[in-house]
Amino acid sequence: MRIDLYLKEARLIKRRKISREAVLNELVLINDSIVKPSYKVKVNDKIKLTLGLKEITVIVTSLKPHKEKLMYELISEEFKGQRK
Repeated sequence: MRIDLYLKEARLIKRRKISREAVLNELVLINDSIVKPSYKVKVNDKIKLTLGLKEITVIVTSLKPHKEKLMYELISEEFKGQRK
């Protein structure tokens, strides 16, 4: 499954167009490498996603969407904002 489609199916990003743009703008790293939207995701890939001030790191656990189960395991979720 392509990374742009995976991000949508895993519900990390709501729309495929937005996930494709995130990959093209180098906001998505897989195994600490910059990839293209056509990159084929594999189980156990580490995805680091930067959305605004939030940085999410997940490990791919499944390539098939399930209603009850997540397709990833959340490793970390950090907020990169300034505190007042």
